[in-house]
Amino acid sequence: QQFAVKPMNCPGHIIVYKSSSVSYRDLPMKLFEFGKVHRYERSGVLHGLFRVRGFVQDDAHIFCTREQIQQEIMGVIDFVQKIYSPFNFEYRAELSTRPEDYMGEVELWDIATKALEDSLKAKNMEFKVNEGDGAFYGPKIDYHIKDSLGREWQCATIQLDFMMPERFGIKYIGPDNDEYQPVMIHRAIYGSVERFMGILIEHFAGAFPTWFAPTQIAVIPIADRHIEYAESVASELKNKGFRVEVDDRQKSTNYKIRDAQMLKVPYMLIVGDRESERGTVSVRLRSEKDLGSVELDAFIEKLSEEIRTRRATSIFE
Repeated sequence: QQFAVKPMNCPGHIIVYKSSSVSYRDLPMKLFEFGKVHRYERSGVLHGLFRVRGFVQDDAHIFCTREQIQQEIMGVIDFVQKIYSPFNFEYRAELSTRPEDYMGEVELWDIATKALEDSLKAKNMEFKVNEGDGAFYGPKIDYHIKDSLGREWQCATIQLDFMMPERFGIKYIGPDNDEYQPVMIHRAIYGSVERFMGILIEHFAGAFPTWFAPTQIAVIPIADRHIEYAESVASELKNKGFRVEVDDRQKSTNYKIRDAQMLKVPYMLIVGDRESERGTVSVRLRSEKDLGSVELDAFIEKLSEEIRTRRATSIFE
């Protein structure tokens, strides 16, 4: 028995669509998965997390009527902006049109291309037209992210497809009980989860915004007698939903502060005799800014606001 690795998620979603009768009332139908896909990239172009042979796509397919195309495309454009905005990325859009080697009728290509173009214009988005660089089955919008080193990476994509519905014979029942062919929209926001993580790591040089950092707070007791208070501070923070570690190693305070900074932990809370007696914490930022003694409740309130609003920088700076 022969097996094959999956190069794309589209056929699987089409099989799900075809597993039952679909009415126009069911449209738009949206199917999504974090799907593992594979590309046999040449060894010379493999590049860390950025270009790999097996990766995970946040892959969705929207099956809709022709009348619903623009509304659905604009919805995806809004979704891309919602996902990208907390990271403070600089990005641009490209509209890729019909290539020389294409499938289908020119008329359908023109309709699809205009739908994408009109959607971008309706959202007041600047975009570049990339003539002849569309997929063989339809035009697409690609998003290119610029990282902190000035390099551009193609991530999000929105592709309009009349061809796959035709090739796979998928239909829906219209209001007149006749069969019609739906339009298929392919969309991925991260593109490749691995590539997106690689971009994030390099863009922030590992110093992630607090809301995204694996460890948000390091509580550092100055001496063994302060560990109990440090644990109580950490417990209160964890109960509020923060990701916290207590560094109770037998190391100097300066060593532990330096270690937390090397690990890019956004906040260090140093606790000693004074903090234990007053119920406060001494706050130090990853940037080495020292806020001094702060009431724990006040710190929690401000940090909660920073995380709630997904700020890219510290609320204390």
